Amino acid sequence: MRFRGLVAVVGVVVSVGWAPPLRADVFQASPGDDVEAIINTLQPGDELVLAGGDYLLTERFSFAIAGTEKAPILVRAGDGETPHFHRPNADENIIDIVDAEHVILRGIEFSGGSAGVRIIGARFLTIEDCEIHDTNDVALRANDLDVTYEGLRILRNHIHHTNHTGEGMYLGCNGAKCEVVNSVIEGNYVHHTDQDSVTQGDGIELKEGSYGNIIRDNVIHDTNYPCILTYASMGPPNTIERNVMWNCGDHAIQSAADATIRNNVILSAAANGIAMQPHQSGAPSDLIVVHNTILQATGDAVSVRDSIGSVVIANNALYAQSGRAFYVKGTTDQLVFEGNAGVGPVVGLDADVLLGSLENDFVEASFDGEVPMNPFPAPSGALVASGSPAHVALDDFNGTARDGIADVGAYAYSRDGNPGWALDTDFKAFVAEDPPGTGGSGGVQGPPGTGGRGGSGAAFEADDDGQGCNAAAASETPTRFGWLFALALLLGRRRTKQRDRRH
Repeated sequence: MRFRGLVAVVGVVVSVGWAPPLRADVFQASPGDDVEAIINTLQPGDELVLAGGDYLLTERFSFAIAGTEKAPILVRAGDGETPHFHRPNADENIIDIVDAEHVILRGIEFSGGSAGVRIIGARFLTIEDCEIHDTNDVALRANDLDVTYEGLRILRNHIHHTNHTGEGMYLGCNGAKCEVVNSVIEGNYVHHTDQDSVTQGDGIELKEGSYGNIIRDNVIHDTNYPCILTYASMGPPNTIERNVMWNCGDHAIQSAADATIRNNVILSAAANGIAMQPHQSGAPSDLIVVHNTILQATGDAVSVRDSIGSVVIANNALYAQSGRAFYVKGTTDQLVFEGNAGVGPVVGLDADVLLGSLENDFVEASFDGEVPMNPFPAPSGALVASGSPAHVALDDFNGTARDGIADVGAYAYSRDGNPGWALDTDFKAFVAEDPPGTGGSGGVQGPPGTGGRGGSGAAFEADDDGQGCNAAAASETPTRFGWLFALALLLGRRRTKQRDRRH
């Protein structure tokens, strides 16, 4: 007897303010089961646990399901298992998420297909601890026309080895024809979007009009286009923070407008470290660039072209071996340049950086552009407490509080050395509470323990240049209704049952 059928029995309890626990079922599926059909029957609070093994896809695989905020739908890998959805041909995407609300996908490996995971419509969708690789096109896309993607959470996914257009993530549409808003792209490991077939290959691309998003704690390297590319927003600015990048095939970070760019570590890029320039309808304005560490063998550490509004460049470690520490073209009326240190000239502005040296200012750094490297401030270098107090961020690359001390670059100095993650070709790993002032979804908790080796449908734009189920608990139940309360809890316990195989 399902608990959903107990409404009449517990009605008297409800009348005194007690709400029954939310009902949910746990289902199991294995390779050979009709997983697509099972997913499309899931109700709020339900959980589907996927056994490890290869799930071969030869026809379109899509779903449209909706949970609720208090009872999301969870589709996940079994503990210690790696379910691998593989499409050997590029005639369809691996999966199409036609519509999803309050849905969580966790620990699943995807490979092959045209695009990897195509999100046609979604609100409050979480994709976490998954792996998407060896796709014929972009790995993860959310760019269907006239859609507002709200509250996406793309967390701790391993995305690599794409082909053709080849973006790791393509989020939003040209000309704001669709938007990604108030979403978090956090803790992902994105690399090798630069294979021979790739024509574009951004690491993370956030398109025109998308706003209020946070891109943080990602590790991105070996891309064909910028490691991170954002455009102008049509709402609150986007935040790009605490990421590490190297071997970016163009700029490391390119942003047209409306962004806060802070606490990032950039080890190498084919063009400039951070470039702010007109792109589509946006031109540099409402940009804050603070506390970044940039080691640039060629090109400029930071550049600004043709700004039309406020641009703040402060407390950055700007080391340009053969280019310029800072280059500006056009008006400087609304440009603030304070507290920066490093190597290289400043061109286009009557200002300088505090002169430093690569050898003296870091524990271990070079212009080689690869890890391992330790660009943490050295005790006697130019970065310690030499920045502008007016522009100190609340935390640093590790999520460590700065306590108002104006250390230059991505790290807050400590005499004991780097207390956080050592840069590596892997997920960024550190333990942190919600870092101060970051709005937080929490710190990255390290590499995922699951996920293995990490078409048709609605119109989309062609490419250009929770943890389980929560139950509402009763706050207090009168003694005279105790037996009804116990009965409701007993019958409302979660059961695990096996779905019949469907063909």
